[in-house]
Amino acid sequence: MKNVTNDIYYVGVNDHQLDLFEGQYVVPNGMAYNSYVIMDEKIAVMDTVDGNFTEEWMNQIKEVLGERTPDYLVVQHMEPDHSANLANFMEAYPQAVVAASQAAFNMMNQFFGTAYEDRRLVVKEKDTLSLGTHTLSFLAAPMVHWPEVIMTYDTTDKVLFSADAFGKFGALDVEEDWACEARRYYFGIVGKYGMQVQNLLKKAAGLELSIICPLHGPVLTENLGDYIKLYQTWSSYGVESEGIFIAYTSVYGNTKQAVERLEKKLLEKGCKKVSVCDLAREDMAEAVEDAFRYGTIVLATTTYNAGIFPFMRTFIEELTERNYQNRRIGLIENGSWAPMAAKEMKKLFETSKGIQFCDTQLTIKSAWKDENEASLEQLASELMAE
Repeated sequence: MKNVTNDIYYVGVNDHQLDLFEGQYVVPNGMAYNSYVIMDEKIAVMDTVDGNFTEEWMNQIKEVLGERTPDYLVVQHMEPDHSANLANFMEAYPQAVVAASQAAFNMMNQFFGTAYEDRRLVVKEKDTLSLGTHTLSFLAAPMVHWPEVIMTYDTTDKVLFSADAFGKFGALDVEEDWACEARRYYFGIVGKYGMQVQNLLKKAAGLELSIICPLHGPVLTENLGDYIKLYQTWSSYGVESEGIFIAYTSVYGNTKQAVERLEKKLLEKGCKKVSVCDLAREDMAEAVEDAFRYGTIVLATTTYNAGIFPFMRTFIEELTERNYQNRRIGLIENGSWAPMAAKEMKKLFETSKGIQFCDTQLTIKSAWKDENEASLEQLASELMAE
């Protein structure tokens, strides 16, 4: 049990059992499922936690409540890692009312059936709920990152309960850099919905904020402008960091050799940061994160079955489905006969906005040759041009 403010308590849990978040994201440092209790004349519990932690969560709530009972359970997001204990909570506290959006209640029927229909309070944009000293004001946040999401602003303590926004991978009992795992989390899970996040940020700009309480990751209490600035950059598909990102696949090491030569050349030309990723061996979510982090990327791969190597195809599809845009891309292809990987890579970006391909395209036929040096030099110079 931890105090967020004098009246707001943290009752979340840490999960170190999970290997893949949402069935796909590696989480070596686990996950946090956050829940909060607001103590006032009336008591509100903000969201539940994953179903594997029912007893721990309920015990923490009881510790905060003492002899009292909660009046409301506010459900901001219906994803099971946040709503799984709804039925358990409602059974334990038969006088409690669920407050959620209409879309959330529609999903609730799908997850839990039609129980508790007589204990439901539908809330929408700008609705308020008085707890006594504290007044909760609701903000609709559809597609950040599910359609039913609402966020809650405590007008008294100036606290924004931000659902999945401003969250990150990692349990709270592990110290790690916030930005790295928040960035990987954002672009993996929310990245497609930049416009919707922009709409949310416009609403948040009108709020006086002292604390942000997300459903994953730490409670944010200092330098809130820095976190909001990052979200502004990420959701507008802007460039966060100076440098160049190179993503590659290599079957026999020849394409890798070309990438290593390009990396060395870029550093010689004064590039402050060159980040390189072997797509077959490194975390795909981190590769996606870096592709959005930098304004210039290089894609290097082999022609494979008259197309491109599978890991590169997957990577590009991961980018395009997240509205990848406003980037400069250099291409390197390899092929022992009929090299066509560059052409196929370009096709995958046909519907992407603001993609500028470098004029220079480096083609390797099987293995590196001295004759490739001129194209490498030209490509490096073009990548370094402002």
